[in-house]
Amino acid sequence: MIYGVGVDMISISRVQKACEKESFLTKVFGCKEIELYREHPEKLAANFSSKEAFSKALGTGLRGFDMNEVVLLRDSLGKPYYQFSGRALGIMNSHKLVAHVSVSDEEDYVIVFTVLEIEE
Repeated sequence: MIYGVGVDMISISRVQKACEKESFLTKVFGCKEIELYREHPEKLAANFSSKEAFSKALGTGLRGFDMNEVVLLRDSLGKPYYQFSGRALGIMNSHKLVAHVSVSDEEDYVIVFTVLEIEE
């Protein structure tokens, strides 16, 4: 059963500019994200957008967890997936949720679509 869906679109250059501030990086992104994608602004933009899409699917906005507890990684084939920690992980576990995510980019924009499913 679907718990919620969320979508977010953002300008890559907007996130790239924000990432020039170390405080923004550490507040928004997990250590793995910073380590893997610092040199790839398009991926950091997708990761930022994924946090927004997740919060929309959850229905809470960016409340109840820190943004850096929601990490977007890619498997060996490039498929994106979420990794949760802290309070975000607690929310996922307490609601028995599974997250699905899709990312697409075009020129200076990234769009992310997230579906939260109740695990049966």
